[in-house]
Amino acid sequence: MKKKPTILIVIAVILVCLALLYFCGPFEGPMPLWLSILPPLIAIAMALVLKEVISALFLGVLSGTFLMSLYGGQEPGTALGSGLLRVVDTYITGSLFDADHVTIIVFTLTIGGMVKIISANGGMKGIVNWLLRRAKGPRSGQLMTFIMDLCIFFDDYSNTLMVGNTMRPVADKLKVSREKLSYIVDSTSAPVVAIAFVTTWIGAELSYIQEGINVIGIEASAYSVFFHSLKYSFYPLLTLAFVLMIIYSGRDYGPMLKAEKAARTAEEKDAEKLENTENSAHGIDALIPLLTLIFGTIIGLFFTGYDASIWQDESLGTFAKLSATIGNANSYLALLWSSLISLLMSIIMTLIRGSLEFGKVMEEMIEGFKLMFNAVLILTAAWAIALVTKDMHTAEFVSDILLKLSLSPFIVPALTFLLAALIGFSTGTSWGTMAILYPLILPASWMLCQDQGLTIDATMPLFYNVVASVMAGAVMGDHCSPISDTTIMSSMASGCNHLQHVKTQMPYALTVGVVALLIGVLPTALGLPSWLAFAVAIAALALIVRFVGKKTA
Repeated sequence: MKKKPTILIVIAVILVCLALLYFCGPFEGPMPLWLSILPPLIAIAMALVLKEVISALFLGVLSGTFLMSLYGGQEPGTALGSGLLRVVDTYITGSLFDADHVTIIVFTLTIGGMVKIISANGGMKGIVNWLLRRAKGPRSGQLMTFIMDLCIFFDDYSNTLMVGNTMRPVADKLKVSREKLSYIVDSTSAPVVAIAFVTTWIGAELSYIQEGINVIGIEASAYSVFFHSLKYSFYPLLTLAFVLMIIYSGRDYGPMLKAEKAARTAEEKDAEKLENTENSAHGIDALIPLLTLIFGTIIGLFFTGYDASIWQDESLGTFAKLSATIGNANSYLALLWSSLISLLMSIIMTLIRGSLEFGKVMEEMIEGFKLMFNAVLILTAAWAIALVTKDMHTAEFVSDILLKLSLSPFIVPALTFLLAALIGFSTGTSWGTMAILYPLILPASWMLCQDQGLTIDATMPLFYNVVASVMAGAVMGDHCSPISDTTIMSSMASGCNHLQHVKTQMPYALTVGVVALLIGVLPTALGLPSWLAFAVAIAALALIVRFVGKKTA
């Protein structure tokens, strides 16, 4: 009986979409660009209505292929059949033909196999027991998760998978909700990776910024521009501060409050499984594979990004050389190599100690692969809809709205932040958002300032603010999007229902986003010192936590 309203809502949405299409006819010539926003919106709306992600993403992809077939000259009935086939033969397979995507899938499966083995051989129990001796309650457990996130600052994928999987049984034992765990993991990993100097993001960020600088023709290095933009990176820095406030205060609000209160009285299912294992708890059996994963990734990044000419350049400092090396690295290969080696180490440690027989080890590894299969399906569907939005030029449509408006230069950073957040939310990718916006927005904002007669000295702070706003808005949109791959991986690693993770994280992300926009981005564009804006914004967030949040226990 409870399913009837949901079915009726789905039917109503389909009828509304068909009505919109009817008024858009005849389907001749190029497709109206505004229709490109429908696939991601349908996917997001259906996910919230159906409470299930894979079917929602499928409907989003299907709506896009149907529209493209319809405006490709096919009749509606034929277009629907053709669109259904294109979902699989073009976009699902297309997302799997991407070598980086396949690498992420193998990396994810391998991590699942490794985690299952070190759980079965008693190694994870040993680490959990060690952590529990130092984490006496929910607050210290959350703080430990936050610190671990900060330590693995070099890559967001490895950050979410390692910290989420490691801390999940600890969170269960300390009665911290899976929703809170996935929030801390997700809202710490991307912000710290986005602003750190030595990360897998830095190379992409610098290349995107350089594209914009090349069009403008100013004499500034991309690294210099990135460095100066950090004082305007309000959302990432304020998000890190907000996570700490939530942890220390013991307060929550919105859906997270309900999740945390439920966790305080919930049974410790995963913790009981660990305690009831028949094997002795040897933390070293898990510690060595985990350290292999961390240091193997670092070594892999250095190896794939090493350039002898950079390290022989005496004009560069060690930090600059290291940053350039990591920025040029192939993070996907580094993650793949380190995950495979860590899996092998978990097998070797298990066999050396005799914790499990070889056949049992293989069974546990395959079980770990199976546990990750649902996440792989979601990731594949998310990549497919990202390809659809790319082919339908969704981001260009949203970008054109801003570029066609007659704006004051002082409002551009704020609108850039909103635009980046919208594109990040619609496409589910921070990197894709930055790749699209940096070459478009940087020249546009620079030329707008020059057309308004601003001097170079007056233009540069606004320019740095725009640079920061693209990255910050992209991360915020990614945090709010149910089709984001990093959001999916965070919920997967933490063992949290994906839509529950999105539902509980979104109010916090929006809170920080609004404060960052109204107290940070806008006032600093008008001349307020960034240090003062940060101070006021942090105070505002503290007041929100104090007077809106409620104690969870």
